[in-house]
Amino acid sequence: LLRHTRLRRPVQRQRVTSARYALGRAAGSTAATLSRLTGRGDGTTIGGRITLAIDPQALHHAAGGRELALVTGTNGKTTTRSFVVAALETLGPVVSNAGGANLPTGLTAALAGDRTSPRGVLEVDEPFLPHVVDAVRPRVVTLLNLSRDQLDRYAEVRRLAGIWRDALTKPNGPAVVANCDDPLVAWAAAPARSIIWVAAGQRWHDDTSVCPECGGVLSRSGNDWWSECGLRRPEPAWRSAGTTVYAGDGTRHEVRLGIPGVVNVGNAALAAATAGLWDVSATDAFEAMSAITTVEGRYLSTTYANEPVRLLLAKNPAGWTEALTMVPEDRRQVVIAVNARAADGRDPSWLWDVPFEQLAGRHAIATGERSRDVAVRLRYAGVEHERIDDPAHALTAAARSGPVEVLANYTAFQTYRRVVRDG
Repeated sequence: LLRHTRLRRPVQRQRVTSARYALGRAAGSTAATLSRLTGRGDGTTIGGRITLAIDPQALHHAAGGRELALVTGTNGKTTTRSFVVAALETLGPVVSNAGGANLPTGLTAALAGDRTSPRGVLEVDEPFLPHVVDAVRPRVVTLLNLSRDQLDRYAEVRRLAGIWRDALTKPNGPAVVANCDDPLVAWAAAPARSIIWVAAGQRWHDDTSVCPECGGVLSRSGNDWWSECGLRRPEPAWRSAGTTVYAGDGTRHEVRLGIPGVVNVGNAALAAATAGLWDVSATDAFEAMSAITTVEGRYLSTTYANEPVRLLLAKNPAGWTEALTMVPEDRRQVVIAVNARAADGRDPSWLWDVPFEQLAGRHAIATGERSRDVAVRLRYAGVEHERIDDPAHALTAAARSGPVEVLANYTAFQTYRRVVRDG
C-alpha cells in the first residue's frame, strides 16, 4: 500500500500543477480580453500577472516543449528579436513577445497565448535574464550591448554584466551569441559553455573605459580592446563592416535592410548567427530580415501635414548617438521629444552626453515634458532651435518647412505614434 501511495503522489502533483497552469492561462486570457474590450490596454501585462498569480511556475510551463532564443541588451532588443523571428519563420511558426512586454508577465502572456509554435524568440529586460533563463531553459541567449540606461531604476552596467555572467556560468546553460566589440558583453559571456562571437560594432565607448574583470583602464586600437589582466576582445566568427557581413562559414553577404543604420546591420549579424543554430542559412536569414521596414513603429516613414515624417526611437546616450547618425543630411527639420516618466527614467541629465552638435546646420524643435532641458542642451550645442511643448503642434510647425525627422525617447515616441496616426 505504501509503495502504491508513493507512486501515486508524483502523478497527483503533476495533475494539480497542470490544472493550476490551465486555470491561470484561462484567467489570464479572460483578463487580457476584458482589458482590450474596455480600452485599458492590450492586456499583456494584466493577463500575464494573473496567470503568474495563479501559477507562479507558469512561465516554465508555458515554455515547455519549445526551443527558445532569448535576446537582451540595452539597445536594439526589439529590432534584433524581430530579425530573429523573421529568420526562424522560414522554418515555420514562431511565438514571440511584442509591444515592449519584456518582463516575466509579458513573456508568460506571449507563451501561454500560443500553444502550438515549436520555436520562440523572446526579448528580455536586462536584469531579468537570470530568472528567465532558469524558467524557460532556452537553447540560446543573444547578448547585444550594455550601456547606461535609467540609472534611477537599474544598477550600474558593471553590475548588470555580473548578473548576466552568473546566469551563463552553469555547465548545462544555453549557448550564447555575443557582441565581442562590447567589453562588458564579452566578459559576461566568457564562462558560457558554447559561444559564437559576433563583431557587431560599438560606437559608444563611454561606459566601457574600465575593465570589468580587474578595474584597470581598457586600451583600444581600432576595433581591438584589451586589459592588462589579460581580458581581450575575442576573435569573432561573424563580422559586420558597413553593410557587409562575413558569416561564420566564411561567406560574404551584402545586407540590404529595410530599416536604416549601420548599427542594424550589426544587429542583423547577431540575429543571423542566432538563427544559424537552427540551420537557417545566412542568405535566407538576411533575405527574410530585408522585408522588415518598421519595428513596432520604430523607423516608421509616414506623412503628416502632407510632408514626409520618420520616427526614430532613442532612449539613452548610446541610442541617441546611433539615432543621430540616421538623420539624412537633406532633412533640415528635426523634432527632439523627451519625457522623463518612469518608463523613460526620471533623470534627464543624460542629455548632456548626447552629441547634439551633429545637428548643426539644421533647425530643431524641442518638445515633450522636458522641452526646456532639451532647449538648453541644443543652445549649448550651437543648434538653431525653438521650443514648442505640445508634440502635435511641434510636428505641425516643423512640417511647414519640409520633411521631418522625429527623434523621441520611449513615452514621447508612443505619443508620436498616436499623433501621426491621428494626423
